[in-house]
Amino acid sequence: MPFPLEAVPNFSEGRDAATLDAIGAAVSQHAELLDVHVDEDHNRSVFTLVGPEDALVDALLGGIACARDRIDLRRHDGAHPRIGAADVVPIVPIRPQDRERAAATAQRLAERVGAELELPVFLYADLAPGRGPAFFRRGGPDELQRRIDAGEFAPDFGPRRLHPAAGGVIIGARRPLIAFNVNLRSANVEVAREIAAVVRERDGGFPGVRALGLDLPRAGLAQVSMNVEDWEAAALHDIVARIEREARTRGVELAGSELVGLMPAGAAVAAAGSTLRIEGFDPSHVLELRLLGED
Repeated sequence: MPFPLEAVPNFSEGRDAATLDAIGAAVSQHAELLDVHVDEDHNRSVFTLVGPEDALVDALLGGIACARDRIDLRRHDGAHPRIGAADVVPIVPIRPQDRERAAATAQRLAERVGAELELPVFLYADLAPGRGPAFFRRGGPDELQRRIDAGEFAPDFGPRRLHPAAGGVIIGARRPLIAFNVNLRSANVEVAREIAAVVRERDGGFPGVRALGLDLPRAGLAQVSMNVEDWEAAALHDIVARIEREARTRGVELAGSELVGLMPAGAAVAAAGSTLRIEGFDPSHVLELRLLGED
């Protein structure tokens, strides 16, 4: 039996439990739902599901359709940038050798979302190298529509006009990443933005790290929100240590960190080895991972 693929759809809803339950029910009809991470300040939820190719496409199609019908971006507010009710939908190969399977599955999903749900679809990552979600989110849905109208680019599938309530969908295939946030015991979002600039790759920070400084008004905190796209090149414990040092120099303490969704076991192993100071500690020293690797 082929190894399952993972999908990590991000929906622009983090406050309406009925909508989240409906999306969960829709995706669970076809695939196994492993985790749902809900954030009220971001007004966003990240679902993690696994399954074979056909089942995963059907599950995601149902979830995106549910989000299209229930989420209205015209009444949406939240800290996280977005261009769609189902904002970004990545297909993730759990094993490196399944990268082509993931890309083919994402391509099929994109075609069906454009044709059957009549939503504009924008490809990214392995399906459109050099383009990430930030390329499309800059300025929000209104700015995205202006750029399309100006001829800068066009949706890869579906109509040229964003859905008035549901916007568009960013779909692609990518390697596993870690969505990881560090909260600051401060309401000063400028401090979070300064620290984000220090740690992200674009400004000379850690390789493969994308970071934003966000305001969390409901929590009364500021946040360094990150995607760690290459956890082998940038270890989480090193990133957190750097954020803590930068915060301390600005007179701010850390309020904690949070994992969004699930993370590769190897990243947790690396952090554990560093914390316990075990020299040469890697996944081969973890019993369960050793057994799975011999499957």
